[in-house]
Amino acid sequence: MRTRWLVLIFAVAGYVHGSTLYAQSSAGSYSSGESRITRKVPRPSATDSTYDVGPYKLYRPALEEGEGSREVSANCNTCHSLRYITMQPPLAADAWAAEVTKMVKTYGASISDDASQKILQYLQSHYTPDKRKH
Repeated sequence: MRTRWLVLIFAVAGYVHGSTLYAQSSAGSYSSGESRITRKVPRPSATDSTYDVGPYKLYRPALEEGEGSREVSANCNTCHSLRYITMQPPLAADAWAAEVTKMVKTYGASISDDASQKILQYLQSHYTPDKRKH
């Protein structure tokens, strides 16, 4: 009885494995030594058709309200999206200090010392592990 179950399990496993291999090999053209799959481009349904996806909607993340948020929006957004602030895990206060210093000294962000201090205080007030709201 036990042998029958083992044979049945191996038969099902072999069928599933074989089906998976067939599905993968029939999905595209594989070249040996390359990790690239190519597929034939479907013929267009009409020669005079156009395709339009409409305007790309921009998502502007909402920063926490507080002293320094205007400086963050005005200065940080010139080089990168504000999502860099809102999407990452909260940083410790000293890590924010290192980030602001890196942006100014390493990447050459033209931020005044006064604005830099306001940005740092804002980030440390709203985006540290103990103060982040979400």
